[in-house]
Amino acid sequence: MECPFSSKTDYHGAKLDFSDAMSYGDYLSLDVILSAQHPKSPEHNEMLFIVQHQTSELWMKLMLHELHAVRACMQRDQLPAAFKMLARVASIMNQLVHAWDVLATMTPPEYTAIRPYLGASSGFQSHQYREIEFLLGNKNATHLQVHRHKAAAHAALEGVLCAPSIYDEAVMVMARAGLPVDAERLSADWRLPTVSNASVKAAWTTVYQHTEQYWPLYELAEKLVDLETAFRLWRFRHATTVERVIGFKTGTGGTDGVGYLRKMLDVVLFPELFELRTAL
Repeated sequence: MECPFSSKTDYHGAKLDFSDAMSYGDYLSLDVILSAQHPKSPEHNEMLFIVQHQTSELWMKLMLHELHAVRACMQRDQLPAAFKMLARVASIMNQLVHAWDVLATMTPPEYTAIRPYLGASSGFQSHQYREIEFLLGNKNATHLQVHRHKAAAHAALEGVLCAPSIYDEAVMVMARAGLPVDAERLSADWRLPTVSNASVKAAWTTVYQHTEQYWPLYELAEKLVDLETAFRLWRFRHATTVERVIGFKTGTGGTDGVGYLRKMLDVVLFPELFELRTAL
């Protein structure tokens, strides 16, 4: 009689033997992912710090995957597909907002114990986060210098810096729809951060005042507002968590720490979309 424990399936028919098939762990490369945590200190809490930032980078990788596709769809005026992906990115940002709740369980003494082992590493050096900011229009060419030692990351960032942002593409979609936008705005220096433009504000205002006529543009505008709102919450939660854990100490990468993060809270990615609300 065959041993009941030698079967290749369980009592419900689930496959048990993966010697000749791809398993869950194989598909997700879990051996690689779960062996990528290498604490530098003897402290128990460093694992939290590592996993928090590694998972954030994975979510950012998905955001970049979506945002590049959004930009391509907008260039082809395929707005419904872009709407779906913009909503997904906003949801990812909300996921990252709640991720800070976990890191906030680390107390100041616990962080202080691992800080000497971090060297000069800092979230400021995240090339994925920088690429997200560039794609959304918050561009700063000087930040490329941080990534000069990583050729692939530097090249990717330089490419995004020199290309229209997602918001630039949205403005061009409006122009192609027949709304008047200044020629100077449509041929702007893409390497510079977004600056409010009166013709763009007037065009978006027309969209909001005639929603039935411009419904796709109206929906695009609201998806962008949702995205920036989620991004602001993500930034705010980052700043408050850092203040809770390290106070106003200088960041490990040499930044102003909480002071720098608070300044970032004042950055508006899609200025005209927020300015017009006062006049509506």
